[in-house]
Amino acid sequence: MAKRILVPVDESDRATDALEFALNEFPDATVIALHVLDPADMYGASGFEGGAMVNYDELHKQNRARGETLLEKFEAHAEERGETCETDIVVGSVARSVVDYAEENEVDQIVIGSHGRTGASRILLGSVAETVARRSPVPVTIVR
Repeated sequence: MAKRILVPVDESDRATDALEFALNEFPDATVIALHVLDPADMYGASGFEGGAMVNYDELHKQNRARGETLLEKFEAHAEERGETCETDIVVGSVARSVVDYAEENEVDQIVIGSHGRTGASRILLGSVAETVARRSPVPVTIVR
């Protein structure tokens, strides 16, 4: 039986579904909600404003604060169910960070939400869940 379950989370409904699944299926396990701050998302979206570069430190602080608020929401969701949920934030590319976290923190299983994209949208947008499943050192459950 899995003892430490990693659930990568973002602001999507699929992340909530994955957390719910992990709490239901592994009631005696430690569930860890992990939020990844991807620098490519932060910096690529900012660009130039009024001819001046965006203050990346401030942008990082804002994204970290938003991530902490998101994790508090997941923690509260678990508490409403009478469960506990550990949380963590890391910085890096999402798929690689999830796999690295699993390797470095003795995780037994990953439960990850997927948007279920198919065809051209999957090719163009990629699939974090698929990449995690292919590279993970532990079993991965994909929740749709």
